[in-house]
Amino acid sequence: MTASVSRPEDLESASAFADSARALLQAVSPLSRLRTFQAATSHFDRTIWRRLAEAGWTSILAPEELGGLGLGLRHACAIAEEVGRHPLPEPFLGAAVQTVSLLVALPAGERRDALLASVMSGELILGTAWQERTGQLEPEESLSTEATWHEHGVKLDGTKRWVTPGTGADGWLVSAASGTDAAIWWVPAASPGLRVVEENRIDGCSSARLSMEAVEVPLSARLATGEDALAALRNANDSARLVQSAELLGIARAAFDMTREYLETRVQFGKPIGANQALQHRMVDAYIQVELAAAGLNEALADVNLSAHRLTAAAGRAKARSVHAALHVTRLGVQLHGAIGFTEECDLGLYLKRALQYASWLGSENAMRLRYHEEAFSLDESAAAAEATGEDDFPCDSDWAPMSEQAFRGMVRRFLRRHYPDHLRHPSYRLHWNECKDWYLTLSRHGWLAPAWPREHGGMGLPGDKLLAFFEEMEDYGVARLPDQGIINLGPVLIRFGTPEQQQEYLPRILSGKHIWCQGYSEPNAGSDLASLRTEAILQGEEFVVNGQKIWTTLAQDATHIFVLVRTDKAAKKQEGISFLLMDLSSPGVSVRPIRNIAGEEEFCEVFFDHVRVPRRNLVGELHAGWKIAKALLGFERLFVGSPKTAQYALGLLRRVADARGLFDNEAFVSRYAQLELDVADLKAAYGQFAEMIKRGDELPASVSILKIWASETYTAITRFVCESCEEDGGELGNVDLGGTRGNLIAPLMNATITTIYAGSNEIQRNILAKTVLRLPG
Repeated sequence: MTASVSRPEDLESASAFADSARALLQAVSPLSRLRTFQAATSHFDRTIWRRLAEAGWTSILAPEELGGLGLGLRHACAIAEEVGRHPLPEPFLGAAVQTVSLLVALPAGERRDALLASVMSGELILGTAWQERTGQLEPEESLSTEATWHEHGVKLDGTKRWVTPGTGADGWLVSAASGTDAAIWWVPAASPGLRVVEENRIDGCSSARLSMEAVEVPLSARLATGEDALAALRNANDSARLVQSAELLGIARAAFDMTREYLETRVQFGKPIGANQALQHRMVDAYIQVELAAAGLNEALADVNLSAHRLTAAAGRAKARSVHAALHVTRLGVQLHGAIGFTEECDLGLYLKRALQYASWLGSENAMRLRYHEEAFSLDESAAAAEATGEDDFPCDSDWAPMSEQAFRGMVRRFLRRHYPDHLRHPSYRLHWNECKDWYLTLSRHGWLAPAWPREHGGMGLPGDKLLAFFEEMEDYGVARLPDQGIINLGPVLIRFGTPEQQQEYLPRILSGKHIWCQGYSEPNAGSDLASLRTEAILQGEEFVVNGQKIWTTLAQDATHIFVLVRTDKAAKKQEGISFLLMDLSSPGVSVRPIRNIAGEEEFCEVFFDHVRVPRRNLVGELHAGWKIAKALLGFERLFVGSPKTAQYALGLLRRVADARGLFDNEAFVSRYAQLELDVADLKAAYGQFAEMIKRGDELPASVSILKIWASETYTAITRFVCESCEEDGGELGNVDLGGTRGNLIAPLMNATITTIYAGSNEIQRNILAKTVLRLPG
């Protein structure tokens, strides 16, 4: 599943619902109510429930033709996130989401319609009773409750667990087996033989065990049978899980904000504890989890017409990440608050308890990850089967947005099968220009070389969802990375900051392969501290004279040109005397020396400048104003190095290893694989949001550093697991057999080692996020 783009009107409408929900919750349900209801017999207030119904909370998921608002899951999630921020005793998730979703999915009928109308009006509060054993995810997995026929209808016998709401509800929709068929029955709370025992949940909210002994219900109480009943239950549970994810996200956001505020105001040894770098980095890691959860949920909601399989996958994926984020942040918050965080008077405990309740109800984090893995695998197989259809038509000037993602992916796969050299698939090292030149020029001829550039500058102009799909298919096929500094970095810089003459001179030559660019940023003893660079450019008439050295310059030995940061005003503050120059590497005074890395490859170089003359027209932007361009380029670079490409490739290698060695039969392996698969999926979702900013022409915010951190650390984790999963072969130098194909297992891990350093080390990225995004004290 990849990122889709939500309609602006849907987002605006959902935001309005969120604002309304926030105001209502602040007015009627302060946090103190949760403590009040924890020891009470009744766990909710009907007066407040009617207020919620009047606000549309109980009718948001029902279509207009049934008297509802006809809005859907995005709007329900907007409310739920606010409920997470302002925890509510009333059973919004169980009664307004799970039960309403079930009623809507059931076949039309007089009884169904009457119950739905009463629920939407707030007159009735109903629950769904389907679960019978610990860890049950599907309604058909354990259905021992029986419906036995007699002359007046049926008698129900059995027990249902973790029914929400419990005590105080007006009745429940109960699943039962009659012979080989399942059915859903309406059971009023006052039915003789029905016993409701409240179960003590850690958050103090309503959940019960329903025990039924010969509970008589009329035949007219049957709402659905067979697959209709089971499909409706599955839909209701998955809808509840998806909305539950939004509430968990709200919990995480609220706990994060409380903790950040505490770090800003709690003073020890004369300064706020938030100035401690170790605590700042822990808060950044918590922030990353929150943002990944938000991106994953947004992606799940982007498709408003989710099929059953896609809804199941989306719900599993969203809940797994949201549970992880909520528990991570609430537990961290308790710890960082010190002893006060462990007391009942600290509100953080209320959020931790609600997170723990949701982590256990409707599926655990691990169970949801595995569910996502199974459904995503099924969807991938369906997409692969559909790929065979379609013509070998590879347009370069299409309006890509209307094309379905499935059709687009199929086209990219067919293009790769037809044009990509088979001997270059899954290379274990960074290819040099002489090895990949033909492929570069093939992409150039078809107009597919710069997928993210605007079409008016020769790019494909792909929307965010297609851009992600393009990268994924390239990685899945094993396409080598090109010498692409001109494409991913310089091109966007010139499009944004270059003069029309510079754009006309350089952009076409990048696309044609006449110019191959490398990047001259890092210097000895400067590293991530670009403001400390010492390469100097002195303006003499219409030329700059450049002296100095750059290092860690990728594939400079293959490049024809280099873009460099140079110091043009030594008297100015460090960041104010820097300029951005374009330089021909064939200029007199330039020399390049390759550096052999620990993998034995010559990927990096040193570049020396000895009185190199550069025309003034090669200055990009204003003189001494290169820092602004440098930051923008670092944003583009962090977007690129934060793309899912390398992690997606590593996951594909892990999948090949697993297929070759039968590891998908090992439960421990599958659990870890599913976790990494989810990490990559949420990276894709986060990347898609930033890619959309570039497409709109927005300036990338400092929060783009999230991508750099998560992409490099996910890539590293996958490559380590590849070697670990291969036992002795994990230390093999060169290619090993992977069941009919061969692959290098060590090379990706060696490459991953450097990813946490380049484009600014991950520690630097965490510092950036702590200071500029979280605004923690210095």
